[in-house]
Amino acid sequence: MFAYLKRPEEGRTVTIEYEGRKLIARAGDTVAAALLASGIDRFRSTPVSQSPRGPWCMMGACFDCLLEIDGVPNRQGCQVTVVEGMTVRSQQGARRVSP
Repeated sequence: MFAYLKRPEEGRTVTIEYEGRKLIARAGDTVAAALLASGIDRFRSTPVSQSPRGPWCMMGACFDCLLEIDGVPNRQGCQVTVVEGMTVRSQQGARRVSP
């Protein structure tokens, strides 16, 4: 592989926590990619019917991957890179707006 095509983090892993479970993720991946790679495809539920939602576009346009990341709600999992010790929780119902 060409050196300029390699990810600098290649081969490194980080540990994150999702809903109390420890997961190993590749350094440099987004939270959405790490959860999907771990077999988790339900990130939140819809406000009215509680239907499960997960990543759809993986580029920040659809907001189906909203999660609570390190205590901050309404974070798009496809836009946040995993870091060691990160805590992630699914988001239930409507987005919460801070006053």
